[in-house]
Amino acid sequence: MKKPKKEKQSFWKKLGPGFITGASDDDPSGIATYTQVGAQFGFGQIWTVLLMWPLMVSVQEMVARIGMVTGQGISAVIKKNYAKWVIYLFVILILIANTVNIGADFGAMADSMHLILPQIPFVVFAIIFTILILVLEIFISYKTYAKILKWLALSLFSYLLTLLIVTGSWQEILFNTLVPHFIFSKEFILALTAVLGTTISPYLFVWQSNEEVEEEISIGRTSIFKRKGATKEEIVRMRKDTMIGMAFSQIITFCIIGTAANTFFKNGIFDIGSTAQAAQALEPLAGRFASLIFSIGIIGTGLLAIPVLSASAAYAFSEAFSWKEGLYKKLRDAHGFYGVITIATLVGLLINFIGINPIKALVLAAVLNGIVTPPLLAIILKVANNKKIMGQHKNGKLANALGICTLVFTAACVVLIFTLQK
Repeated sequence: MKKPKKEKQSFWKKLGPGFITGASDDDPSGIATYTQVGAQFGFGQIWTVLLMWPLMVSVQEMVARIGMVTGQGISAVIKKNYAKWVIYLFVILILIANTVNIGADFGAMADSMHLILPQIPFVVFAIIFTILILVLEIFISYKTYAKILKWLALSLFSYLLTLLIVTGSWQEILFNTLVPHFIFSKEFILALTAVLGTTISPYLFVWQSNEEVEEEISIGRTSIFKRKGATKEEIVRMRKDTMIGMAFSQIITFCIIGTAANTFFKNGIFDIGSTAQAAQALEPLAGRFASLIFSIGIIGTGLLAIPVLSASAAYAFSEAFSWKEGLYKKLRDAHGFYGVITIATLVGLLINFIGINPIKALVLAAVLNGIVTPPLLAIILKVANNKKIMGQHKNGKLANALGICTLVFTAACVVLIFTLQK
Protein backbone atom coordinates (compact mmCIF):
# COMPACT_ATOMS: atom_id res chain seq x y z
CA MET A 1 0.00 0.00 0.00
CA LYS A 2 1.32 3.41 -0.90
CA LYS A 3 2.30 5.83 1.81
CA PRO A 4 2.32 9.55 1.18
CA LYS A 5 5.68 11.30 1.23
CA LYS A 6 5.91 13.46 4.33
CA GLU A 7 9.03 15.50 3.69
CA LYS A 8 8.54 19.16 2.86
CA GLN A 9 9.62 20.29 -0.58
CA SER A 10 10.16 23.66 -2.21
CA PHE A 11 7.71 24.86 -4.85
CA TRP A 12 10.29 24.18 -7.60
CA LYS A 13 10.88 20.60 -6.43
CA LYS A 14 7.15 19.93 -6.30
CA LEU A 15 6.86 20.68 -10.01
CA GLY A 16 7.05 17.42 -11.93
CA PRO A 17 5.56 15.67 -14.99
CA GLY A 18 2.67 18.13 -15.30
CA PHE A 19 4.98 21.15 -15.50
CA ILE A 20 7.34 19.49 -18.00
CA THR A 21 4.38 18.30 -20.11
CA GLY A 22 2.87 21.78 -20.23
CA ALA A 23 6.18 23.37 -21.19
CA SER A 24 6.91 20.79 -23.90
CA ASP A 25 3.55 21.58 -25.50
CA ASP A 26 5.06 24.89 -26.67
CA ASP A 27 7.58 23.23 -28.98
CA PRO A 28 8.99 25.01 -32.07
CA SER A 29 6.15 23.70 -34.25
CA GLY A 30 3.65 25.07 -31.73
CA ILE A 31 5.49 28.38 -31.68
CA ALA A 32 5.23 28.50 -35.48
CA THR A 33 1.47 27.88 -35.29
CA TYR A 34 0.85 30.51 -32.62
CA THR A 35 3.05 33.03 -34.44
CA GLN A 36 1.16 32.52 -37.70
CA VAL A 37 -2.17 32.91 -35.88
CA GLY A 38 -1.02 36.21 -34.38
CA ALA A 39 0.34 37.46 -37.70
CA GLN A 40 -2.78 36.48 -39.65
CA PHE A 41 -5.51 37.55 -37.21
CA GLY A 42 -3.80 39.86 -34.74
CA PHE A 43 -5.40 39.46 -31.31
CA GLY A 44 -8.40 37.72 -32.91
CA GLN A 45 -7.63 34.30 -31.39
CA ILE A 46 -5.77 35.25 -28.23
CA TRP A 47 -8.94 34.46 -26.24
CA THR A 48 -8.36 30.77 -26.97
CA VAL A 49 -5.79 30.59 -24.16
CA LEU A 50 -8.64 30.87 -21.62
CA LEU A 51 -10.65 28.19 -23.44
CA MET A 52 -7.77 25.74 -23.87
CA TRP A 53 -6.53 25.77 -20.27
CA PRO A 54 -9.41 23.82 -18.63
CA LEU A 55 -9.56 21.44 -21.62
CA MET A 56 -5.84 20.71 -21.34
CA VAL A 57 -6.05 20.27 -17.57
CA SER A 58 -8.99 17.86 -17.83
CA VAL A 59 -7.25 15.53 -20.30
CA GLN A 60 -3.80 15.61 -18.73
CA GLU A 61 -5.24 15.11 -15.24
CA MET A 62 -7.07 12.01 -16.44
CA VAL A 63 -4.06 10.39 -18.08
CA ALA A 64 -1.84 11.25 -15.12
CA ARG A 65 -4.39 9.75 -12.72
CA ILE A 66 -4.64 6.61 -14.86
CA GLY A 67 -0.84 6.26 -14.77
CA MET A 68 -0.70 6.75 -11.01
CA VAL A 69 -3.57 4.41 -10.15
CA THR A 70 -2.69 1.57 -12.55
CA GLY A 71 1.07 1.87 -12.24
CA GLN A 72 1.32 1.77 -16.05
CA GLY A 73 1.40 4.15 -18.98
CA ILE A 74 -1.73 4.85 -21.01
CA SER A 75 -0.61 2.60 -23.90
CA ALA A 76 -0.19 -0.40 -21.60
CA VAL A 77 -3.62 0.21 -20.08
CA ILE A 78 -5.25 0.40 -23.53
CA LYS A 79 -3.51 -2.79 -24.65
CA LYS A 80 -4.65 -4.64 -21.53
CA ASN A 81 -8.30 -3.60 -21.74
CA TYR A 82 -9.08 -3.20 -25.45
CA ALA A 83 -8.64 -4.93 -28.82
CA LYS A 84 -5.08 -5.21 -30.14
CA TRP A 85 -5.83 -3.30 -33.35
CA VAL A 86 -6.71 -0.21 -31.29
CA ILE A 87 -3.28 0.04 -29.69
CA TYR A 88 -1.42 -0.93 -32.88
CA LEU A 89 -3.21 1.74 -34.91
CA PHE A 90 -2.54 4.32 -32.20
CA VAL A 91 1.14 3.42 -31.99
CA ILE A 92 1.67 3.63 -35.76
CA LEU A 93 -0.04 7.01 -36.03
CA ILE A 94 1.73 8.53 -33.02
CA LEU A 95 5.11 7.25 -34.25
CA ILE A 96 4.59 8.87 -37.66
CA ALA A 97 3.21 12.12 -36.24
CA ASN A 98 5.94 12.43 -33.61
CA THR A 99 8.76 11.68 -36.06
CA VAL A 100 7.52 14.33 -38.49
CA ASN A 101 7.17 16.78 -35.61
CA ILE A 102 10.72 16.00 -34.47
CA GLY A 103 11.97 16.77 -37.97
CA ALA A 104 10.20 20.11 -38.07
CA ASP A 105 11.52 21.00 -34.61
CA PHE A 106 15.10 20.14 -35.57
CA GLY A 107 14.78 22.37 -38.62
CA ALA A 108 13.48 25.27 -36.53
CA MET A 109 16.26 24.91 -33.95
CA ALA A 110 19.04 24.70 -36.54
CA ASP A 111 17.60 27.65 -38.49
CA SER A 112 17.41 29.75 -35.33
CA MET A 113 20.98 28.91 -34.33
CA HIS A 114 22.12 29.70 -37.85
CA LEU A 115 20.55 33.16 -37.51
CA ILE A 116 22.60 33.75 -34.36
CA LEU A 117 25.82 32.32 -35.86
CA PRO A 118 25.39 32.62 -39.67
CA GLN A 119 28.99 31.59 -40.39
CA ILE A 120 28.21 28.02 -39.27
CA PRO A 121 26.11 25.88 -41.70
CA PHE A 122 22.60 24.67 -40.87
CA VAL A 123 23.65 21.01 -41.12
CA VAL A 124 26.29 21.38 -38.40
CA PHE A 125 23.76 22.69 -35.88
CA ALA A 126 21.21 20.02 -36.82
CA ILE A 127 23.75 17.24 -36.20
CA ILE A 128 25.03 18.80 -32.95
CA PHE A 129 21.50 19.08 -31.55
CA THR A 130 20.76 15.48 -32.55
CA ILE A 131 23.84 14.11 -30.81
CA LEU A 132 23.25 16.23 -27.70
CA ILE A 133 19.64 15.14 -27.30
CA LEU A 134 20.39 11.43 -27.86
CA VAL A 135 23.29 11.46 -25.37
CA LEU A 136 21.21 13.17 -22.68
CA GLU A 137 18.17 10.97 -23.22
CA ILE A 138 19.97 7.63 -23.40
CA PHE A 139 22.87 7.99 -21.01
CA ILE A 140 21.62 10.32 -18.26
CA SER A 141 19.59 8.92 -15.33
CA TYR A 142 15.88 9.78 -15.17
CA LYS A 143 16.25 11.85 -11.98
CA THR A 144 18.97 14.00 -13.52
CA TYR A 145 17.25 14.21 -16.89
CA ALA A 146 13.95 15.33 -15.35
CA LYS A 147 15.81 18.18 -13.65
CA ILE A 148 17.41 19.20 -16.96
CA LEU A 149 13.99 19.26 -18.66
CA LYS A 150 12.57 21.44 -15.88
CA TRP A 151 15.37 23.98 -16.29
CA LEU A 152 14.94 23.95 -20.08
CA ALA A 153 11.28 24.82 -19.54
CA LEU A 154 12.42 28.18 -18.18
CA SER A 155 13.62 29.10 -21.68
CA LEU A 156 9.96 29.75 -22.47
CA PHE A 157 10.11 32.90 -20.34
CA SER A 158 11.98 34.41 -23.29
CA TYR A 159 8.57 34.87 -24.95
CA LEU A 160 7.26 36.77 -21.94
CA LEU A 161 10.30 39.04 -22.21
CA THR A 162 9.73 39.48 -25.95
CA LEU A 163 6.09 40.45 -25.38
CA LEU A 164 7.13 43.01 -22.76
CA ILE A 165 9.56 44.53 -25.28
CA VAL A 166 7.10 44.86 -28.18
CA THR A 167 3.78 45.61 -26.44
CA GLY A 168 2.43 49.11 -26.54
CA SER A 169 -1.15 48.68 -25.31
CA TRP A 170 -1.97 46.09 -22.65
CA GLN A 171 -5.55 47.33 -22.61
CA GLU A 172 -6.06 46.10 -26.17
CA ILE A 173 -4.61 42.68 -25.35
CA LEU A 174 -6.73 42.35 -22.21
CA PHE A 175 -9.92 43.27 -24.05
CA ASN A 176 -9.34 40.69 -26.80
CA THR A 177 -8.40 38.05 -24.26
CA LEU A 178 -11.64 38.45 -22.31
CA VAL A 179 -13.96 39.12 -25.26
CA PRO A 180 -13.96 36.25 -27.83
CA HIS A 181 -13.73 37.28 -31.45
CA PHE A 182 -14.94 34.88 -34.16
CA ILE A 183 -14.98 35.04 -37.95
CA PHE A 184 -16.99 32.49 -39.92
CA SER A 185 -14.36 31.93 -42.59
CA LYS A 186 -12.37 28.95 -43.78
CA GLU A 187 -9.05 30.58 -42.81
CA PHE A 188 -10.14 31.53 -39.30
CA ILE A 189 -11.62 28.11 -38.49
CA LEU A 190 -8.57 26.28 -39.90
CA ALA A 191 -6.31 28.45 -37.76
CA LEU A 192 -8.46 27.71 -34.72
CA THR A 193 -8.25 24.01 -35.55
CA ALA A 194 -4.46 24.27 -35.82
CA VAL A 195 -4.26 25.92 -32.39
CA LEU A 196 -6.34 23.14 -30.86
CA GLY A 197 -4.37 20.39 -32.63
CA THR A 198 -1.08 21.90 -31.51
CA THR A 199 -2.27 22.35 -27.93
CA ILE A 200 -3.99 19.02 -27.22
CA SER A 201 -1.82 16.27 -28.73
CA PRO A 202 -1.61 12.49 -28.13
CA TYR A 203 2.11 12.52 -27.38
CA LEU A 204 1.38 14.59 -24.26
CA PHE A 205 -1.07 11.92 -23.04
CA VAL A 206 1.54 9.19 -23.40
CA TRP A 207 4.35 11.27 -21.90
CA GLN A 208 2.61 12.42 -18.72
CA SER A 209 1.04 9.07 -17.88
CA ASN A 210 4.42 7.38 -18.21
CA GLU A 211 6.31 10.09 -16.33
CA GLU A 212 3.98 9.67 -13.36
CA VAL A 213 5.07 6.02 -13.41
CA GLU A 214 8.74 7.05 -13.74
CA GLU A 215 8.34 9.34 -10.71
CA GLU A 216 7.08 6.43 -8.64
CA ILE A 217 9.87 4.14 -9.81
CA SER A 218 12.40 6.83 -8.87
CA ILE A 219 11.26 6.57 -5.23
CA GLY A 220 11.53 2.79 -5.13
CA ARG A 221 8.18 1.51 -6.43
CA THR A 222 9.79 -0.75 -9.01
CA SER A 223 6.95 -3.28 -9.39
CA ILE A 224 3.42 -2.70 -10.69
CA PHE A 225 2.03 -4.12 -7.43
CA LYS A 226 3.80 -1.40 -5.44
CA ARG A 227 2.66 1.33 -7.84
CA LYS A 228 -1.02 0.40 -8.04
CA GLY A 229 -3.38 2.74 -6.29
CA ALA A 230 -2.79 6.31 -5.18
CA THR A 231 -3.25 8.28 -1.99
CA LYS A 232 -5.41 11.39 -1.79
CA GLU A 233 -2.30 13.48 -1.16
CA GLU A 234 -0.62 12.13 -4.29
CA ILE A 235 -3.67 12.88 -6.45
CA VAL A 236 -3.86 16.42 -5.06
CA ARG A 237 -0.14 16.93 -5.75
CA MET A 238 -0.54 15.71 -9.32
CA ARG A 239 -3.55 17.95 -9.95
CA LYS A 240 -1.72 21.05 -8.72
CA ASP A 241 1.31 20.17 -10.83
CA THR A 242 -0.87 19.61 -13.91
CA MET A 243 -2.83 22.83 -13.44
CA ILE A 244 0.39 24.83 -13.08
CA GLY A 245 1.99 23.13 -16.08
CA MET A 246 -0.99 23.73 -18.37
CA ALA A 247 -1.33 27.33 -17.12
CA PHE A 248 2.36 27.89 -17.89
CA SER A 249 1.81 26.46 -21.38
CA GLN A 250 -1.09 28.82 -22.09
CA ILE A 251 0.67 31.88 -20.65
CA ILE A 252 3.48 31.29 -23.13
CA THR A 253 0.96 30.76 -25.95
CA PHE A 254 -0.58 34.11 -24.95
CA CYS A 255 2.85 35.75 -25.16
CA ILE A 256 3.66 34.29 -28.59
CA ILE A 257 0.32 35.29 -30.16
CA GLY A 258 0.59 38.71 -28.52
CA THR A 259 4.12 39.25 -29.83
CA ALA A 260 3.13 38.29 -33.39
CA ALA A 261 0.02 40.48 -33.28
CA ASN A 262 1.96 43.49 -31.95
CA THR A 263 4.72 43.24 -34.51
CA PHE A 264 3.79 41.35 -37.67
CA PHE A 265 0.03 41.93 -37.91
CA LYS A 266 0.27 45.64 -37.05
CA ASN A 267 2.99 46.09 -39.67
CA GLY A 268 1.14 44.31 -42.46
CA ILE A 269 3.06 41.03 -42.29
CA PHE A 270 0.30 38.42 -42.37
CA ASP A 271 2.15 35.27 -43.36
CA ILE A 272 4.98 33.70 -41.32
CA GLY A 273 6.33 30.46 -42.79
CA SER A 274 8.56 29.30 -39.94
CA THR A 275 9.86 30.18 -36.49
CA ALA A 276 13.23 31.18 -37.96
CA GLN A 277 11.48 33.53 -40.38
CA ALA A 278 9.58 34.99 -37.44
CA ALA A 279 12.79 35.61 -35.49
CA GLN A 280 14.41 37.21 -38.55
CA ALA A 281 11.40 39.40 -39.32
CA LEU A 282 11.23 40.52 -35.70
CA GLU A 283 14.62 42.28 -35.80
CA PRO A 284 13.75 45.30 -38.00
CA LEU A 285 10.43 45.71 -36.17
CA ALA A 286 11.47 45.26 -32.52
CA GLY A 287 15.25 45.27 -32.53
CA ARG A 288 18.10 42.75 -32.45
CA PHE A 289 17.59 41.91 -28.76
CA ALA A 290 13.95 40.86 -29.26
CA SER A 291 14.95 38.75 -32.27
CA LEU A 292 17.75 37.10 -30.30
CA ILE A 293 15.50 36.31 -27.33
CA PHE A 294 12.87 34.81 -29.67
CA SER A 295 15.53 32.59 -31.29
CA ILE A 296 16.90 31.42 -27.94
CA GLY A 297 13.37 30.43 -26.94
CA ILE A 298 13.03 28.27 -30.07
CA ILE A 299 16.28 26.46 -29.30
CA GLY A 300 15.41 25.90 -25.64
CA THR A 301 11.93 24.60 -26.38
CA GLY A 302 13.28 22.27 -29.05
CA LEU A 303 15.77 20.77 -26.59
CA LEU A 304 12.83 20.22 -24.24
CA ALA A 305 10.21 18.99 -26.73
CA ILE A 306 12.17 16.63 -29.00
CA PRO A 307 13.05 14.22 -26.14
CA VAL A 308 9.39 14.26 -25.06
CA LEU A 309 8.25 13.48 -28.62
CA SER A 310 10.73 10.64 -29.14
CA ALA A 311 10.24 9.18 -25.65
CA SER A 312 6.45 9.21 -25.90
CA ALA A 313 6.70 7.29 -29.20
CA ALA A 314 9.07 4.82 -27.53
CA TYR A 315 6.75 4.36 -24.54
CA ALA A 316 3.77 3.68 -26.80
CA PHE A 317 5.70 1.30 -29.06
CA SER A 318 7.36 -0.60 -26.19
CA GLU A 319 4.14 -1.01 -24.21
CA ALA A 320 2.28 -2.21 -27.30
CA PHE A 321 4.84 -4.95 -27.92
CA SER A 322 5.61 -5.70 -24.25
CA TRP A 323 9.21 -4.53 -24.44
CA LYS A 324 11.14 -3.35 -21.41
CA GLU A 325 10.80 0.41 -21.27
CA GLY A 326 11.50 3.47 -19.18
CA LEU A 327 14.00 6.30 -18.94
CA TYR A 328 15.03 4.90 -15.57
CA LYS A 329 16.45 1.81 -17.32
CA LYS A 330 19.96 1.55 -18.72
CA LEU A 331 20.51 1.14 -22.47
CA ARG A 332 21.59 -2.49 -22.02
CA ASP A 333 18.27 -3.29 -20.29
CA ALA A 334 15.90 -1.65 -22.78
CA HIS A 335 17.36 -1.92 -26.29
CA GLY A 336 13.96 -1.69 -28.01
CA PHE A 337 12.84 1.36 -26.06
CA TYR A 338 16.02 3.33 -26.71
CA GLY A 339 16.10 1.97 -30.25
CA VAL A 340 12.76 3.65 -31.01
CA ILE A 341 14.03 6.89 -29.45
CA THR A 342 17.15 6.77 -31.62
CA ILE A 343 15.36 5.85 -34.86
CA ALA A 344 12.62 8.45 -34.42
CA THR A 345 15.22 11.14 -33.66
CA LEU A 346 17.48 10.22 -36.61
CA VAL A 347 14.59 9.93 -39.09
CA GLY A 348 13.36 13.29 -37.83
CA LEU A 349 16.79 14.74 -38.56
CA LEU A 350 16.83 13.22 -42.07
CA ILE A 351 13.46 14.81 -42.92
CA ASN A 352 15.35 18.09 -43.16
CA PHE A 353 17.58 16.75 -45.95
CA ILE A 354 15.22 14.88 -48.26
CA GLY A 355 13.34 17.82 -49.72
CA ILE A 356 10.20 17.72 -47.55
CA ASN A 357 8.85 21.20 -46.90
CA PRO A 358 8.98 21.71 -43.09
CA ILE A 359 5.72 23.65 -43.07
CA LYS A 360 3.94 20.89 -45.00
CA ALA A 361 5.48 18.43 -42.53
CA LEU A 362 3.95 20.39 -39.64
CA VAL A 363 0.55 20.38 -41.35
CA LEU A 364 0.82 16.61 -41.82
CA ALA A 365 1.75 16.12 -38.16
CA ALA A 366 -1.17 18.30 -37.06
CA VAL A 367 -3.62 16.35 -39.23
CA LEU A 368 -2.34 13.01 -37.91
CA ASN A 369 -2.57 14.26 -34.34
CA GLY A 370 -6.07 15.50 -35.07
CA ILE A 371 -7.13 12.08 -36.36
CA VAL A 372 -5.67 10.24 -33.36
CA THR A 373 -6.87 12.58 -30.60
CA PRO A 374 -10.70 12.14 -30.58
CA PRO A 375 -10.79 8.31 -30.54
CA LEU A 376 -7.99 8.25 -27.97
CA LEU A 377 -9.87 10.75 -25.80
CA ALA A 378 -12.93 8.49 -25.99
CA ILE A 379 -10.83 5.55 -24.76
CA ILE A 380 -9.26 7.67 -21.99
CA LEU A 381 -12.72 8.71 -20.80
CA LYS A 382 -13.85 5.10 -20.81
CA VAL A 383 -10.81 3.97 -18.80
CA ALA A 384 -11.10 6.89 -16.37
CA ASN A 385 -14.74 5.93 -15.69
CA ASN A 386 -14.03 2.21 -15.25
CA LYS A 387 -14.38 1.45 -11.55
CA LYS A 388 -12.66 -1.90 -12.00
CA ILE A 389 -9.54 -0.13 -13.26
CA MET A 390 -9.69 3.15 -11.33
CA GLY A 391 -11.50 2.20 -8.13
CA GLN A 392 -12.31 5.21 -5.96
CA HIS A 393 -10.29 7.43 -8.29
CA LYS A 394 -12.60 7.13 -11.29
CA ASN A 395 -13.89 10.30 -12.95
CA GLY A 396 -16.23 12.64 -11.15
CA LYS A 397 -18.91 14.81 -12.78
CA LEU A 398 -16.61 17.78 -13.45
CA ALA A 399 -13.89 15.60 -15.01
CA ASN A 400 -16.46 13.95 -17.28
CA ALA A 401 -18.05 17.25 -18.27
CA LEU A 402 -14.71 18.80 -19.24
CA GLY A 403 -13.51 15.59 -20.88
CA ILE A 404 -16.65 15.28 -23.03
CA CYS A 405 -16.40 18.96 -24.03
CA THR A 406 -12.81 18.37 -25.11
CA LEU A 407 -13.79 15.25 -27.07
CA VAL A 408 -16.63 17.03 -28.88
CA PHE A 409 -14.48 20.07 -29.62
CA THR A 410 -11.55 18.06 -31.03
CA ALA A 411 -13.84 15.79 -33.07
CA ALA A 412 -15.62 18.83 -34.55
CA CYS A 413 -12.27 20.33 -35.53
CA VAL A 414 -11.19 17.13 -37.29
CA VAL A 415 -14.45 17.18 -39.30
CA LEU A 416 -13.80 20.82 -40.17
CA ILE A 417 -10.26 20.06 -41.35
CA PHE A 418 -11.56 17.71 -44.02
CA THR A 419 -14.73 19.59 -44.98
CA LEU A 420 -13.14 23.04 -45.23
CA GLN A 421 -10.19 21.91 -47.32
CA LYS A 422 -12.40 20.44 -50.04
